[in-house]
Amino acid sequence: MISQFLTVQLRESSSQVNVFLNSIIRASSKPKVLYEASRHLIDAGGKRARPFLTLKSCELVGGRIEDALPMATAIELLHTFTLIHDDIMDEDTKRRGKPSVHAKWGVPMAITAGDLLFAKVYESALNFVDSRRLQPKKILQALDLITKATITICEGQAYDMIFEKQELISEDEYFEMIGKKTASLLKTAAQVGAIVGSGTELQVKRVGDFSYYSGLAFQIVDDVLCLTADESELGKPVGSDIREGKKTLIILHALNNAQKDLRKQILSTLGNASVSPKEIMSVIEAIKNIGSIDYATAKAIQLGEKAKKHLSNFPDSTAKRALLEFNDYLVNRKH
Repeated sequence: MISQFLTVQLRESSSQVNVFLNSIIRASSKPKVLYEASRHLIDAGGKRARPFLTLKSCELVGGRIEDALPMATAIELLHTFTLIHDDIMDEDTKRRGKPSVHAKWGVPMAITAGDLLFAKVYESALNFVDSRRLQPKKILQALDLITKATITICEGQAYDMIFEKQELISEDEYFEMIGKKTASLLKTAAQVGAIVGSGTELQVKRVGDFSYYSGLAFQIVDDVLCLTADESELGKPVGSDIREGKKTLIILHALNNAQKDLRKQILSTLGNASVSPKEIMSVIEAIKNIGSIDYATAKAIQLGEKAKKHLSNFPDSTAKRALLEFNDYLVNRKH
């Protein structure tokens, strides 16, 4: 359960980022349909987890939140861009409890909306930073990390698609994939905040490592929730990862530990677009009985604890407490 302290911290951070988002993706801009499509997932809500890491990492190293806001917003714009394109590739029709962008406006407009958001990443980082306070070197360093993260995310997405066609992958391959696709952006979000906050090289590394391992845990919990959460809270169909053929840690464990007949049943549903909800629920129940969900949950907890160790050398502060509690929230959330 999320604490009152963290609730307030998240609300304040989200509110600040939303103001910036609204100034960059203006509802009044034309063509109206493009900006409506671009704003759709932003207006649908979301945790604003990545900009939260940027702001709190900046604060952790003694920086000013105001200086980090444009970069935090850039990070959220990049994340939203990846969600739009991810939904197109996975053919997901819902996101955050709303129709996905391509489901509502069609694939061509959704691609264009995603491309616009990607361009806005750099507009936010370049046009809204206070260059009187931030050295150009720091701005370039932050942009270099954001650019590299984008490349890494694309590599992770490619692995995700490649793995769907393979019957079995190793846990090492799985962790490389989620490290690139998910954890890399959380790591970059924190590092950018620490850079803008004038953190030392060691501090930038430590907040990056904290966020990277938190990101690995976050993705594993996401995979668990895809099979166990209430659909109204999840915001997308339960078991969609199975229908899409995703090789999650849960699936890898199940395939490695299932008896021959059950293994065959699991493989027959993976990536099968015509599989019925009843068949999916049957497979989920079997996976639970094998212990695969418990295995993945335990691994997420382990990674969450590993993440927190990277903040141990920072002095106690409001920002440190917020980051540690946020890590706990990512690991223990129910939706």
